[in-house]
Amino acid sequence: MKTLGLLGGMSWESTVTYYQIINETVKEELGGLHSAKILLYSVDFAEIEAHQASGAWDKSAEALGNAAKRLEKAGADYLVICTNTMHKVAPQIQSQISIPLIHIADATADALEDAGVKTVALLGTKYTMTQDFYKDKLTDRGIQVLVPDGPDIETVNRVIYDELCRGIISPASRASYVEIIGKLKDKGAQGVILGCTEIGLLIRPEDSPLPVFDTTVIHAKKAAHMAIA
Repeated sequence: MKTLGLLGGMSWESTVTYYQIINETVKEELGGLHSAKILLYSVDFAEIEAHQASGAWDKSAEALGNAAKRLEKAGADYLVICTNTMHKVAPQIQSQISIPLIHIADATADALEDAGVKTVALLGTKYTMTQDFYKDKLTDRGIQVLVPDGPDIETVNRVIYDELCRGIISPASRASYVEIIGKLKDKGAQGVILGCTEIGLLIRPEDSPLPVFDTTVIHAKKAAHMAIA
């Protein structure tokens, strides 16, 4: 079994889910008392979020690159960045290490292709929804990406940072998300990507008017399967 290096804490709420899903997947595949070999580096999210807000992505890349190098030095065979947004600096992080980085958007594109989804709605932070670093990974695979309009982007983003990253699960926010997903369904989306690792804490498959592609689940299972391949 390979050792997974988890770069987490962004936020720690979703990092908990990564740890659980990876271990559950290894147990399901190998049985008995098997569990995953994991190294975890958990950052102070307040520092990373401050870099996001100020547009200092180079500082984020430096901080996360240093953490990734520590994970590699400690014996990690693969790197898993436990967040969608910070994959914006995935190329800079990968350039600082020699172990493979398991990219969350590649894993999601695989899942969409397996499901035959050609047009998909994307929810996430405003950075993920409005910038190209994530969407390009999907469009390069022939998948059309739909995002909410401006006011709905702000709603989705606010709920992530003000509620979900703080462990707050609001029925009113769930209803807002469901309404937004419904609008994207009307525009032709065949499924919805929960493109922030906290959204799965709020939106369950039974809540959504579209089939759900939870990136936390997809990414964590992909990492687990690569560790035991």
